[in-house]
Amino acid sequence: MTQKTPTSSPSSEPERIILGIDPGTTIMGYGVIRTRGKGHVELVEMGALHLSKFKDHALKLKKIFDRVTGLIDAHAPDDLAVEAPFFGQNVQSMLKLGRAQGVALAAALARDIPVAEYAPRRVKQAVTGSGAASKEQVAGMVQRTLKIPLEDMPKELDASDGLAVALCHHYQLATPKMQRGAGGWKAFLADNPDRVRR
Repeated sequence: MTQKTPTSSPSSEPERIILGIDPGTTIMGYGVIRTRGKGHVELVEMGALHLSKFKDHALKLKKIFDRVTGLIDAHAPDDLAVEAPFFGQNVQSMLKLGRAQGVALAAALARDIPVAEYAPRRVKQAVTGSGAASKEQVAGMVQRTLKIPLEDMPKELDASDGLAVALCHHYQLATPKMQRGAGGWKAFLADNPDRVRR
């Protein structure tokens, strides 16, 4: 499912295009936003890449690389932001998610696009104000922030998660105090000390 909006009218404020990725080996969510200054942000495209029909993991990674490359070619983003794999109990799942994230990052780095990663809790905190928000709450806030008609919201929460990652990056850039040391594994571990095994 892909949703696009037309390009808005020009403005004197510099524009920034941010591509957000919610990596996954079953569904990869993505969202592209356009920002202008600190206050203006709008939807460009959102969607989800379905990978469950591909049984070979290497082929899934190729599909992820191809889709991210296609989004980069279509929108020429200034930044790519990706959600860091969730630190869970299943090591194999973490490994696969890490590969999916790495492939998305590699697609951006191959085009010299700056990349950033954010822990899941940090994304939720930035978008909803609560690091414990549900996917449905995140989707609701994304819908309201970007003024997306309810009927145009995708059924896949992965797509709204991709937009949430892009919004999180926008907020990080707009708030200098948040930029230092924000995002990534360090922030995730700081936010989730109970998940660290020693």
